Amino acid sequence: MAQVKIYGLKTNLNKIKNELSIIIHECIVESLSFPKDKKYHRFISLNKDDMIFPNDKSEQYTIIEIMMMEGRTTETKKELIYSLFQNIKQKLNIENNDLEICIIESSASNWGFRGMTGDEIKLSYKVEV
Repeated sequence: MAQVKIYGLKTNLNKIKNELSIIIHECIVESLSFPKDKKYHRFISLNKDDMIFPNDKSEQYTIIEIMMMEGRTTETKKELIYSLFQNIKQKLNIENNDLEICIIESSASNWGFRGMTGDEIKLSYKVEV
């Protein structure tokens, strides 16, 4: 399972939300061998006075947090990060300096869904990629 939170200024995110969601999901499916039907994205659109960032960032400054069960290799996680940088820059013209990506992992036993903990559930996909 991967839960994605995307933070940015409301004025920017509202314009790119759908396309950004597609890009993120395509990268996750490709890099993590993730099922196409497992898409969990939350957009947190902030007013300008609710998002403080350094002067070297533009109005396009975007933070992507990906929470997932641990088990992926370092190489797989790096592939995902580089794929996101490349595709978002290419398709949405957001510079790498305006994009921050954080993968947050926790053990399967820390997850709960379908009435069980993550270590008890038989997933339809592999986590160890």
